[in-house]
Amino acid sequence: MSEIPSAQRWLTLIGIGEDGPAGLGDEAKRLIASAPAVFGGARHIDLMQPLIKGEAHAWLSPFEKSIEAVLARRGTPIVVLASGDPFFYGVGATLSRHIPLSEMIIVPAPSSFSLAASRLGWPLQDVTILSLHGRSLDLLRPHLHPGRKILALTSDGQGPADLARLLQESGFGQSMLTVLEALGGPNERVSTQQAADFALSGINDLNVCGIDVVVGEGARILPLAAGLDDHLFEHDGQITKREIRAMTLSALAPRRGELLWDIGAGSGSIAIEWMLADPSMRAIAIESNSDRAARIRRNAASFGVPGLAIVEGQAPHALAELPTPDAIFIGGGGSDAGLMEAAIGGLRKGGRLVANAVTTEMEAILLAEHARRGGSLIRIDIARAAPIGSMTGWRPAMPVTQWSWVKE
Repeated sequence: MSEIPSAQRWLTLIGIGEDGPAGLGDEAKRLIASAPAVFGGARHIDLMQPLIKGEAHAWLSPFEKSIEAVLARRGTPIVVLASGDPFFYGVGATLSRHIPLSEMIIVPAPSSFSLAASRLGWPLQDVTILSLHGRSLDLLRPHLHPGRKILALTSDGQGPADLARLLQESGFGQSMLTVLEALGGPNERVSTQQAADFALSGINDLNVCGIDVVVGEGARILPLAAGLDDHLFEHDGQITKREIRAMTLSALAPRRGELLWDIGAGSGSIAIEWMLADPSMRAIAIESNSDRAARIRRNAASFGVPGLAIVEGQAPHALAELPTPDAIFIGGGGSDAGLMEAAIGGLRKGGRLVANAVTTEMEAILLAEHARRGGSLIRIDIARAAPIGSMTGWRPAMPVTQWSWVKE
């Protein structure tokens, strides 16, 4: 690489490893040595101290202050140090929201995930990669499937033990947990134990965990299909049953990165399955009953979607000031005065609304909305086999009327 920073390319992002200057090429070393200012984490600054000739600036707290400091020097050569690949869960993603790529020079290094995969001999394209740094460990739960291999970046030295505990409590205690510490540096250590017997101590804060998933008896596996079994959810009877839920999610038609309002959320099952469709999905559960709101929060954690936002309040008033949704589901309270109008008014153009009715009052509203606005109207009848004395017969569930509509 021979490109030289200029007023157009004033910001140089350099990925570094635990081996410090020894792992850098000559050009990266030259860029650091010639920079009037170098920004990075305190550890990064310490590792590169032999090369730094200009001002050294460790990241401030809150991090936004450092972003402002970098932007204040726009047009003058600056080096920003990052761990491994700056654009893989790194500072590059943050800086690129403020600075166009045309103003950057990027010198990446192998990410900790690449190093971990190479130590384990795991094909990276076949591995689930998760960053749990500063995030809930519950995010691991949807990925716990038989034979799955997972690489998870943790927050600190306590992270691996916490992961082992989660695995054991969820029925995956036989899984093999490999802790890879300070990869690429002189303090590198790789240790493997069964999650149920995990007893490592003194673990370096810089660690990645490799999980080779083994399913034990009673393990809580979350299938990939829509319409998860009702028993997986904690509920008080206020839940969209699995068959209806599968059809409802199909009608909602989740698309990557979209936001859902789940109005009258009950157990939160619709919002939770919406978010399970893809890590980019967002949802807000609106629920007026405080016990149910608390239950939704517990369900969200146990399904590995702790980012589900919960608004405790009565719609339509609780809808005020919420971000504009791409889709809305009305499962409860749809017959309340003003709710349907508020939901339709809040939906973005091109957004989808799906409403289910089990009462005649709500059904009348849906029939009227269908007559006024169009859309799709279906009636769903489900019957389940159940004992009748010594024999078996069909026991019908309450029929559901479903209205689906796209806002033009």
